[in-house]
Amino acid sequence: MKAKKYREMKPQDLNKKLSELKLELMKETGNVKMGKPSKNTGKLKDLRKNIARILTIKQQLKEGKK
Repeated sequence: MKAKKYREMKPQDLNKKLSELKLELMKETGNVKMGKPSKNTGKLKDLRKNIARILTIKQQLKEGKK
C-alpha cells in the first residue's frame, strides 16, 4: 500500500494495520526459518517496508507534520 493511503487512515486504523503486518511478518519469517519454501520471495521485503511506512507516518503525526 502506498504512503498516501496510510496517511488518509485514522490513528486507530494505523495501529490495527501495524499489528496485522507485524503478525504476518512474524509468521512468514518463522516459515522461512523452518525451511518452508516461499511462493512469494519479495513478501518479506514488502512487509518490512510497509511497517516502516506506518511507523514513519505515526511519528510525523506525533510531531504535528503532515
